[in-house]
Amino acid sequence: MMLEKLVERKEQLERELQECTEKRDELNKLAREYADKRDQLNKEVKELLVKAKECKEKRDELNEKARELKAKRSKLHREIDRLYRELDKLRKDIDKGGRPLGEIEKEIRRLEFKQQTSVLTIEKERALVERIARLKRELERRKEQLEKHEEFKRLIAKIKELKAEAKNVHQQMLEYVGKADVYHEEMLSIFKQVDEKRVLADEMHENFIKSKKEADQYHIKIGKIRKDIRDLDKIIKALKAKQVKSKEEREREELIKKARKVYEMFKRGEKLETEDILLLQRAGLI
Repeated sequence: MMLEKLVERKEQLERELQECTEKRDELNKLAREYADKRDQLNKEVKELLVKAKECKEKRDELNEKARELKAKRSKLHREIDRLYRELDKLRKDIDKGGRPLGEIEKEIRRLEFKQQTSVLTIEKERALVERIARLKRELERRKEQLEKHEEFKRLIAKIKELKAEAKNVHQQMLEYVGKADVYHEEMLSIFKQVDEKRVLADEMHENFIKSKKEADQYHIKIGKIRKDIRDLDKIIKALKAKQVKSKEEREREELIKKARKVYEMFKRGEKLETEDILLLQRAGLI
């Protein structure tokens, strides 16, 4: 029957509606989870960027201190070079007529190297040893002479003082550079984490969009199924009402038929029972 098929179709649509509703809710839940993960990752990215900025500021601050110390060291080296030039001039003024001390030191090193690496006769080796000894005595004597000079001693002391200061400044500069490098490496590590989390956040966002789109498609389908169910429901109710009316009409026709028979009996003067009279009343014949 048409009504049975329509009822069967409605039940089928109701099952589909339940399935689609569950699937839509499942996808919406999944979309919310993806959105939460995306938002959490973006929050972590912001926190990491704040930390990276702090590392950069500390690194730049340390590098600036290192540059200041480097400039100070360069200034000290320039002063040391100036004092060396002054010392050389003074040495020439004090130690006139002699070979430059640097040449004597250079020759001593050359002769010592020759003694260590060459195969010599006893006489030649003795002569070589004596020459080295004479040069060393001369070097020592002339150095002693220079070191007795007050201005020379002052310049030497000042150069040593500036060298020690330059060494200390250089050490401080290296410490600042080392600390700056630590912050720089930490900053790079943070940026790497930021890139990784951004990739994951983008992936979560894509999954969110995909799940939401599928959920919306199911939602549209749900709306269509509900409309189909409402339309079917109207048709089913109309058919059922029509069936009820048809049944009432058949029952009325049967009632009239029976009542007419009783009415004929009444016209013939036959005795009627109470039920017969009630039948005539329901049929409207009396």
